[in-house]
Amino acid sequence: MIPVCRLEDLPEGESVRVETTPPVAVFHTEEGELYAVDDTCTHQDASLSQGWLEGRQVECPLHAASFDLRTGQPTCLPARRPVRTHRVTVEDGVVHVHLTVAEGTAAWARSTPVVPSAPQAHSPSAAEGTRTA
Repeated sequence: MIPVCRLEDLPEGESVRVETTPPVAVFHTEEGELYAVDDTCTHQDASLSQGWLEGRQVECPLHAASFDLRTGQPTCLPARRPVRTHRVTVEDGVVHVHLTVAEGTAAWARSTPVVPSAPQAHSPSAAEGTRTA
């Protein structure tokens, strides 16, 4: 769990970049929801925290690829690969990001059952933001 900022310091409609490896972008939607995704666009490495937030989607500032913040899935070209999503919580007024383990890491291998039809370690339902209002 990584503390990001005080909720009051992240206005609705804004985002903040968290300097982790890889960097994470945290978004506070106009509806009061919080979402976190890897900050790097999967198309050409632009910072999504510098993009445009519209509803539950972020548009990359470089080539206008957009991503659903709930699932990380691209919603238009040129992006074809999803960004990783992370769970967000608010405790005592502080926004926290719970990093999702990256596929291919030793921790991911330990957490994923070896079953041919097993789901990925990351599920879209875990990407749901925490409602703050």
